[in-house]
Amino acid sequence: MPRGRYSLHDPHDHTPLGEEHFHCAPGPTGWRYVAQLTSPSGDHSGSVDLTLDELGRPLRLELNAASWRVRGAALDGVTWVRTDPSGEHATEGNVAAHAFTGTSPAFLIATARLLRLTPGAPATRVRLVTFTAPVLAPRTLDQSWALLDRSAHPTDTGPLTVDEYQVTALDTGEQHPVHIAGDVVLAAPGIELEDLESPPSSFSAPLPDPDA
Repeated sequence: MPRGRYSLHDPHDHTPLGEEHFHCAPGPTGWRYVAQLTSPSGDHSGSVDLTLDELGRPLRLELNAASWRVRGAALDGVTWVRTDPSGEHATEGNVAAHAFTGTSPAFLIATARLLRLTPGAPATRVRLVTFTAPVLAPRTLDQSWALLDRSAHPTDTGPLTVDEYQVTALDTGEQHPVHIAGDVVLAAPGIELEDLESPPSSFSAPLPDPDA
């Protein structure tokens, strides 16, 4: 069950955005990722709780940021409820999309798991719904994902398989690399893996639920 810490920053000007303290694991229903977010000053700034089914679809998503909350799942595309800070009003949304995305590394793992690409295969287009900080405003976007390479790297605990993806934003044409090992993001724009207490999990071997 990997536990660790990512540092987050603006991918364009490298302004620090805070840290994400996470733990995750495959389980009987698929995969779960739980994280607490802190601001650059160290204050608590939000949380992420994402559960995928065995096919990589979002069974349950809960995001919290600046007193805003989003709860969502794959239902007729993707469906969510967004609640305002006062708690008096809630708005529901639904889009014919494949899954959710956002600044959390969890969403990169989730999209890779959903697409299950093979090295050298043509790029795959995917429609996603993201929730932008600080008020978790929903926005639909289209990306193209390609798995460029899969390589094994020797470690003290055995070979570590690393997948190198190329992700393209179809509205701007901007491309960037994403490196993933198991259920851990090793490197991506705006994301640095700062600490990892145990090796990444393999999706082929179910492990206990992170909150079990």
